[in-house]
Parts: sequence; structure tokens; C-alpha cells
Amino acid sequence: MRNIILKNGLLGGLIVSIVMICMTMYMKSNPENEPNAIVGFASMLIAFVFLFLGVKKVRETNDGKITFGKGFLTGLYIALIISTIYVFVWLIIYYNFFPNFMEQYSDLVLNKLKDAGDVEALTAKTEEMEMMKEWYKNPLMIILLTFMEILPIGIVVSLISALTLKKK
Repeated sequence: MRNIILKNGLLGGLIVSIVMICMTMYMKSNPENEPNAIVGFASMLIAFVFLFLGVKKVRETNDGKITFGKGFLTGLYIALIISTIYVFVWLIIYYNFFPNFMEQYSDLVLNKLKDAGDVEALTAKTEEMEMMKEWYKNPLMIILLTFMEILPIGIVVSLISALTLKKK
């Protein structure tokens, strides 16, 4: 079971990390273009297909039987591996290749709102971006924020996988 969890976690982590690297390189080389959130979200969902496959494989190794609890925990472990790889790769990218990410992203978001002319939204977003810049000064906050991007999706996929694959 450990091999199944590890293998599927590593494969999912590899997929989501490759897409993140490509999107980050694109954003760094094209600072005027906002990264596509749909592509990022889709890569996370594709990575979590390995979570579903891992739970299914564990069920197959148990004579086609798995409880909801065991299925959920298996999925959760795979989601934690995928998420940890995602966070680790982001930390490498951020600290070694893109240390001005928050400034560039903040400028991109605020310029978009300036062009729209919505003063209230601009004021609120400016405060939000300043808070994010402060948070990004602390490595622990970077880790927590990055986990918050991906881990909730993994938990939901773990629940769905456990519900759809449970068999007694």
C-alpha cells in the first residue's frame, strides 16, 4: 500500500509541478500577462487523477474491497504528497528564480483594476496585495498559502474517491 501511495503521489506531484514551472516561466518572461488560473486548476485536477487511481489500486489489492475510511486516508496521503511536492517546488522557484513574484503579480493585478477604473475595488485590492506582500516576507506564510492553493482540492478529491470506490 505504501508503494501505491508513494508512486501515485510522486506522479501527481510531478505533473502539477511541471505545469507550475511552465506557468511561472511564462509569467516571468511576460510580466504584462496574467497567468491562466484555469490551466493551474486543471493541472491540479489532472494531478489528483493519480489520487483516484491510487485509491482504486488499493481497493484492487484488497480483493476489490475498501472502506470509506481507508479510501479517504489513502487519498489524503496521496494528496499530502502531491501538495508537499507542489509547495517544495514553489519554494525553490520563488527563492531562486522569481523572488520578486509578489511585486510583479501585485502590479499586474492593480494595473488591471486601474484600467477598469473601479476606484473602490482598486483600494480594496491594494490593501489585499500589501497584506500578501507582508505575508510573503515570512517563509512559513508562503508555505501555508501555497498549501491552501492545492490541499483543499486534494481533500475534496479524496472524499469523492472514497465515496465512489468504497466496497464492502
